[in-house]
Amino acid sequence: MNNHFTDERDSYGRLLLDREVWRQATTLAAAGELTARWLEGKSQYQAGTLAPSFDAETGPIAAQLAEINRSGFFTKESQPGLPADAGQAQRQYVTGFCSPESARLLLQLSTQTELVAVAHAPGEMSNASIPVSLDGDEVVTVLGTSESPIESEQIRDWAEESNETLALVLADSWYIELLDPVWGRNDRLLAAVLNTLKAAPDAV
Repeated sequence: MNNHFTDERDSYGRLLLDREVWRQATTLAAAGELTARWLEGKSQYQAGTLAPSFDAETGPIAAQLAEINRSGFFTKESQPGLPADAGQAQRQYVTGFCSPESARLLLQLSTQTELVAVAHAPGEMSNASIPVSLDGDEVVTVLGTSESPIESEQIRDWAEESNETLALVLADSWYIELLDPVWGRNDRLLAAVLNTLKAAPDAV
């Protein structure tokens, strides 16, 4: 391996050596494994995340997210719940890419539990506004919009972050958003998502 890359970083501080592994990740399972390693502090490059490591609030849920990534759900975004203290509040949520069968099972969380699942089919251009973060009376984060790479520019961006094959796999995958409707609660959503994924026939 070219030693030139051993300590070089991109403009976001991400380690280029760790980026090289993403060039070989061509499946959701491979992307999930690399994400799990990043969540465990074993990598300083995460495709689609413009920072070498996750933020402080992710620390308490990082281990659960790593297990979810190893169970067939390549996560893109997440946050813990935050009770309405000091004028701020958050609903716990996690979003990501998965197979049709996993998407079907995860969507059932909306019918079998009080948790909310929003499913976006491949190629679906959808927009909604479900508030998940508040700063006082102001909504600062919403869910409900598909993040799958649909347009050529989005596919190119993912290809540059990882590789063209994975970008096309993501474009053909389901994008699922899952949230706990109870503000500040942290002991339901991730466990339910993990149990559901483990029940899927295509679980890895």
